[in-house]
Amino acid sequence: MGEEQATDARIAASPLASQAPDHSLEASAARILARHRDTIKVRKPHLAVANLARILGAALTLANRHGFHAMTLRQLAEESGLSMGGLYSYLDSKDTLLLMILEEVAEAAEGALAGAPQAVRADPARHLAWLIERHILLTEAMHPWFVFAYMEAKAFPPEARKRAVESERTTERILADAIAEGMGQGTFAAGDPLFAATLIKPLLQDWYVKRSKYRERGIEAPAYAEKVNAFVLKALA
Repeated sequence: MGEEQATDARIAASPLASQAPDHSLEASAARILARHRDTIKVRKPHLAVANLARILGAALTLANRHGFHAMTLRQLAEESGLSMGGLYSYLDSKDTLLLMILEEVAEAAEGALAGAPQAVRADPARHLAWLIERHILLTEAMHPWFVFAYMEAKAFPPEARKRAVESERTTERILADAIAEGMGQGTFAAGDPLFAATLIKPLLQDWYVKRSKYRERGIEAPAYAEKVNAFVLKALA
């Protein structure tokens, strides 16, 4: 079994894995198509999803190779195997493509963190651990997407930057609410919940930004989540 297959097997063994939606390129393309149905000119859903998946995969590959803002639409057409006319059937500019990607990242993150079972929510420490694990496993499943959003953020145009900031603040608020609940119940020491959440966020980002550093130490996503949870819960106790 190869390294990627072994990682997939470990993630699949997690209790949270069965709750996770499909984050394949095709599934993401289908969700993006639904959001942009009014502007995408291709009417056959199966064809639109297949080509959108090719466009998204090509964009993430080129962004990793050259940087999104250095990438041209002609390069994107060549990498995806579409003509320029075919490409323009799906998007009118790089900014549109950028928003498609950021919307998918933001909605995936918000959706992943919103559905804690009531039994989990009733225990603040368990709820916070659940949120941390969900986020880490999501970024493992969507690794190229989250790396893209992090690495390209400094050069985002205003609308895209606003969307990225809103998504990060939403994640922080969800974490802060769980911490505040724990402080109110006496599970966590009194303090500033939002500040604590902003300190947790870089620990979550470190997994997808510096994943290779942890893999060199034999640490995969589920183990990283366990270690982060142990550290955070001890700090808040």
